[in-house]
Amino acid sequence: MSLDFTARVPARDFDVRFSLATGETIALMGPNGAGKSTLLSVLAGLLRPDCGSATLDGKTLYDDGEWLAPHTRGIALLAQDALLFPHLSVLENVAFGPRCAGVPRSAARKEAHRWLREVDAADLAHRRPVSLSGGQAQRVAVARALAAEPALLLLDEPLAALDISVAPMVRRMLRRVLEGRSAIIVTHDIVDALLLADRVVIVDGGRIVEDGPTRLVLERPRSSFAAGLAGVNLMTGTTTRDGLRTPGGVQLAALRDRDLPAGEEAAAVFSPRAVAVHRLRPTGSPRNVLAVTITDLEQHGGRTTVRADHLSAEITTASAAELDLLPGAEVYFSVKSAEVEIYLR
Repeated sequence: MSLDFTARVPARDFDVRFSLATGETIALMGPNGAGKSTLLSVLAGLLRPDCGSATLDGKTLYDDGEWLAPHTRGIALLAQDALLFPHLSVLENVAFGPRCAGVPRSAARKEAHRWLREVDAADLAHRRPVSLSGGQAQRVAVARALAAEPALLLLDEPLAALDISVAPMVRRMLRRVLEGRSAIIVTHDIVDALLLADRVVIVDGGRIVEDGPTRLVLERPRSSFAAGLAGVNLMTGTTTRDGLRTPGGVQLAALRDRDLPAGEEAAAVFSPRAVAVHRLRPTGSPRNVLAVTITDLEQHGGRTTVRADHLSAEITTASAAELDLLPGAEVYFSVKSAEVEIYLR
């Protein structure tokens, strides 16, 4: 499945062109009002652009004088809220898509059971939506969307309405079921982009301002929004028992309740405010000490961001002056293991 998309909606100052490869997942990001919802609405058939065209796996969704109805496009849209049918059981909610496609009731229910197992919700089959938690309802909504066998899955901030304790479980489920599937995920969360997307597309003012592989966009942002979004330090590599090893051999320790499975692809994330800057190699409590070369300094009032390639520290401007920091200076960044979060990819 491949997607080629162009659309102009002058009333919303929207003018976007992009493509999606077979089996690719895009994280669509940008500030409020940037055009993300407009893009999803046009693709789903809920908004007709003034001009443009879109083809999905060779099928024309719209073009001059041609417009496919939403239910004939092979696209499923998953909103923030699960929007399950309250009068149907979980099983019948998931079976709804196949039934609408003409699949016999018994076969549709069999498919529904399969997808409920895929999202770890098989035990919910005979319950009504009113009895489900937010995380359970979202898993069922994902199963219902996938049971329709869409060529393209659109997810509009699928984790935004979930409790912080539930979101990681649903994120892991999404990572599993999206493997090899074409999808576009609207999100404001850098972790969603990092763990779920192959590529990040940044929209601002109705235009694409940045487009590239997830790691590249997050580590070396070129747009102001991406730079603000990527206001965290990100290091990728493989897990060790107590942290992460990068391809360059850098070891990073994290404070965990349990040992990590070794050898898994993962990412370490920590705030620039958690990083201390030293002229001499520090001794004592910090477990993570990184030798870096300063590439840039940015002053914002009483604080200064010290950049060293794709890593950064945020310290007081007084401290930066006391350390006599300048581009090209060799310094040490230190961060406590308790400040480092490890996410399996």
